[in-house]
Amino acid sequence: MVIFLVLVAAYAVLVDGPLRRTLGERRERTAGAVEKANAAIALADAKAQEYEARLRAARQEIYARREKQVQEWNQASDRAAMQAREAAQVRIKEARMQLEQQTADARTQLESGIEQMASEILAVILPAPAGGARP
Repeated sequence: MVIFLVLVAAYAVLVDGPLRRTLGERRERTAGAVEKANAAIALADAKAQEYEARLRAARQEIYARREKQVQEWNQASDRAAMQAREAAQVRIKEARMQLEQQTADARTQLESGIEQMASEILAVILPAPAGGARP
């Protein structure tokens, strides 16, 4: 029995004590590593959220710039259409004035031609008086 008690005491001092210390240290290291891993995961999540927020902000800025560019293009297109419309109206006005002038010239020519033809018709229809004077 004495040998058994000596063996139990020797086991407690030589094996069990160092074994418990080693297991405790290992548990602390493992817990510390898990805590570090959890902290790293939390940091990575925070950075991922920050990255996503910056990405959303960049996309919004791109969309805003694109919308502004489209508005500028639309305004430029509207200005060009307005200028083209104004230029067409000026050309139409000039063409109408030319047409009116040509119409007036044609009427004048027709009237002078009608008077001349009327004189010729009268000369043919009415014989000339014997004295050479016309009525």
